[in-house]
Parts: sequence; C-alpha cells; structure tokens
Amino acid sequence: MANSKKMDYVLLGLLSHEPMTGYEMKKRLDTTLRFFWGGSYGSIYPTLNQLEMEGKVTKKDTSSNGREKISYSITENGKETLKEWLKKPVEKDELRYETLLKLFFGNENGFEGAKEHIERFEVKCRNELVVLNMFEENLMQYLENDTHKYYYLTVRFGIKTYEMYLEWCKEAKEQIKEWEKK
Repeated sequence: MANSKKMDYVLLGLLSHEPMTGYEMKKRLDTTLRFFWGGSYGSIYPTLNQLEMEGKVTKKDTSSNGREKISYSITENGKETLKEWLKKPVEKDELRYETLLKLFFGNENGFEGAKEHIERFEVKCRNELVVLNMFEENLMQYLENDTHKYYYLTVRFGIKTYEMYLEWCKEAKEQIKEWEKK
C-alpha cells in the first residue's frame, strides 16, 4: 500500500483520540510522530476530504472571531477501518537516511566530507534524544492511561534508536581516523 494510503490510517489514528483540525494534525505529525512518520498539508487535506466522502470522518465548522476553522471527528465506520488496519501485519518497515546515502557514495567526497556528514548527523541525534527523553519523562506520569502506554513504547524505541545512532557516530569517526593514519 502506498504511503499516501497510509495517511488515511495516520489521520484516523489521530482522530481516534480527539477531534482535530487539519492544522492540529499537521502539528502532531511535525512533533510527536515526526520520529517515525511524516506528512504535508498537501497530503492531509485531500486525505481528509476522501475520508469524509467515505463516511470515515465528519467535519464541523468551529470558526470563531472571523477565523475559519474546520474540526474533524472519526466516525464509527472510521474506527472500524482503523481497527481492521491495526490487525493486519506490517507491510514494510524502512530506514531512509540521506546521511547514509551520502556516506555510501562517500568515495567521491573523501574522509573530510564523510566526517562532516557524521558530525551533523550526531548533532541532530543528540537534539532528538533530548526531545525524546523529555517525552519519556512526561509520559511516565500518565502510564495509568492505556493510550499513553503505547506512546511510551514508541518513545522508548526512539530513545534506544538514537542512542545506537550516537554509538555508531562515535565508532564511524574513530574508524575514519584509523583510515586517515594509513
């Protein structure tokens, strides 16, 4: 299934917790979900329109103070669609990092270029780890809520992943130093 179709389930999943505007969904994608999924306004709004036509979401005008605001809610049909998808096996987990792509072809850029890419990646990972640790700390206060238990599991995955990335950065820089000596 194409990633654009997966956006159906992302939005239904977000709406299964609370009604939201398209803007709020984008904000959630750019903060909480950004560690493992993304989406643009160009994919969110067409998906919401399609979900509404299929009877999986409803929309309500919640405009105030002259500002147009449309809030979306999941329907029972939408909840059933989400539940059916959640029961299916994962089709594809993938890792795509431009840093690794550039390292793979690093022969054209040399050790200095490789080290620069690794160091930028390391800074990014350290920054992301700070955010994930903050998420973990906040979630630990609310683990009596089942929803937050699942959020916690994804945050722990992210923490372990970024810790491993930082370990790899250290090893890669050490390896390059050894190669430079030869």
